[in-house]
Formats: sequence, structure tokens, C-alpha cells
Amino acid sequence: MVPPMSTAQSLLFRGSELACRRGGRLVFSHLGFTLEPGGALLLLGPNGSGKSSLLRVLAGLLRPCAGQLDWNGQSLADDPEAHAARTHYLGHHDAIKPVLSVAEAVRFWARLHRSDTAEADRAADAAIDRFGLGHLADMPGRMLSAGQKRRVNLARLLAAPCPLWLMDEPTTALDRASIAVLETVLAEHRAGGGMVVLSTHADIVLPDAAILTLDRFAPAPEGLS
Repeated sequence: MVPPMSTAQSLLFRGSELACRRGGRLVFSHLGFTLEPGGALLLLGPNGSGKSSLLRVLAGLLRPCAGQLDWNGQSLADDPEAHAARTHYLGHHDAIKPVLSVAEAVRFWARLHRSDTAEADRAADAAIDRFGLGHLADMPGRMLSAGQKRRVNLARLLAAPCPLWLMDEPTTALDRASIAVLETVLAEHRAGGGMVVLSTHADIVLPDAAILTLDRFAPAPEGLS
């Protein structure tokens, strides 16, 4: 169970000298960052620069080929299950089961992170309403549009609280009104001590975010120093 956000004010998420290799190719190297409670890290760079790979590394889904990741001074490798429990990873693909309704999908995530079932269901319902999905609560996932699926996945961030949100192009398929809701939700999460790492090609309001441009960490072409 993830501790309440109010008890997480001393958290520190740090990466140093990180390198990642995909398909035999070194994507980035010597990458570092520090993220404190309320902090945000905005990942920028063209396709292929390693934004998605870095997010997977930070989520513990991909092992770096070099470097160190620490949470409050403890290596993530020492307790990967604890890191998974405190992290929400929102990838490119919206993993919505086609047979589950919107309400069932969000409640499933809420119950994973909350011990009280009734409280979990209330939190799920509130998250569904927050992202304008109340009228779709009983609709199965197979009937949802791309934008609706994206909002369902965003709703789980609120339904199942975690201090660290890792988000790969979260505005994909969203209209401007939904992006505005997301921006407010991100601001509230940070105000409560939460952390955000986000990649995007679209404009999104993320005040005082640190910028990490992945191009800077691209390896030199072979044969060049």
C-alpha cells in the first residue's frame, strides 16, 4: 500500500549516469535528474531520442544498461515491487480490457491501491466524473473511442493514488477541454507532494517543470569523440 501523499514530503527520486540500449543501439547515456515532491520533469526530443525508453526505465519496466536509480537513497533494484506500488505508468497504449465497463476498469485499479472497497469505489466514481466519463460508466471498453480510452486511463491516476506519475504522451487523442482537466489534475497532484515525469509533443501547462532534452544525451556517432 502506498503511503498517503501527505506523509511523502521527504521523498527524493534520483537518476545518475543512466544509459539505455534498445535493439543493440545505445539510445542515451550519462543521463541524470533529481525529482523532489511537487516536482515535474518534462521530456523533450524527436522520435527515437529515448523518451519512451526513459519512462520505461523509470517505471522499472526496462533495466538500464548503466547507471543508478534511487528512491530516498535506496536503489530501485533492491525492492522493485515497492517501486511498482508507488508508480503509475501511462504508456502509449491504453490498456482497456474490451469486456470491462468504464466503471469496472477504474474500480479495479482503485481497489488495487485502497484497502476499503467502498472507499475505492467512491474514489473511482469521482475520478470517472472528473474526466467527464459519467455517462459512459456502463459502456464496455470495446465501444470506446481513442479519446475516451485515454480519459479512462487518466481517471485511474485519481482513483488509485501514487506519488509518482510517469506519462508518455498523455494528451494523445484528447480535446482541448480534456487537456485542461488534465492540467488541473497534474497541478493538484503536485500541490499534494506528487511527482510527474511527462513526455509530449503537444503544448501542455506544467509550471516550473524541469526540462530534460533527450538529444543532449545521445551517444556520439561511431568513430567520433
